[in-house]
Amino acid sequence: MVDIRLTLGEGHNQPVVLITGAARRVGAETARAFHLAGFRVIVHYRSSANDAEALVHSLNEQRSDSARALASRLEDEVSITEFAHEAIELYGQVDVLINNASSFYPTPFGEIDQAVFHELMHSNLQLPLLLTQALAPELKRQQGAIINLVDIHAVRPLANHPVYGAAKAGLLSLTRSSALDLAPDVRVNAIAPGAILLPEHEGKDYETELRSRIPLAKMGRPADIAQAALFLATAPYITGQLLSVDGGRTLKQ
Repeated sequence: MVDIRLTLGEGHNQPVVLITGAARRVGAETARAFHLAGFRVIVHYRSSANDAEALVHSLNEQRSDSARALASRLEDEVSITEFAHEAIELYGQVDVLINNASSFYPTPFGEIDQAVFHELMHSNLQLPLLLTQALAPELKRQQGAIINLVDIHAVRPLANHPVYGAAKAGLLSLTRSSALDLAPDVRVNAIAPGAILLPEHEGKDYETELRSRIPLAKMGRPADIAQAALFLATAPYITGQLLSVDGGRTLKQ
């Protein structure tokens, strides 16, 4: 278990982590990892109410009032700002923000329109930017941290995903800008996952082909991302960095 008192300071005996898109998949596993390390957890969800409530219930069974669910569509500046204030009010503080919520799907040239451009840019770039802005005063007060979930395709484009790739590249740039602008009070880092979970519409053939391009010859696990996030959240002298968790995939052409 990470000693959060040493890494976040003596005043952070029960720090609070806010994770967007935390009801399922990588977000839920990250919530479990931070909870196990002694954090109180705010589980944001948009539509997965049953999953979010089940996760919060299981965490609270382990430690009373250590997790709460908070719903929001996070669709514009007003709703994002309101959400940030509601999150702070739940426990009276927010120490770590993890921008995990994301939309992902192909947008081949010839099929890109304003609607898909807005959705992918909003969830992957505009939302993290506006939420960082809304929570910056609180995170400065708490000497906290921000972790942005980027993608290995922010630096190595994925065919037929130009909008998604551009949004994630922007999020990587935002990570570095935020680290500079919010220093010395807030540390900001990014994680670039590789092949962790298959897209929900893909099957075994896709996984087999994918493994052939990974030096470690296996898929990653949501726990790999969760452990990386916990490390970055509690590493007091790291900011503005990108940590790739990809089994070496970016080493191959």
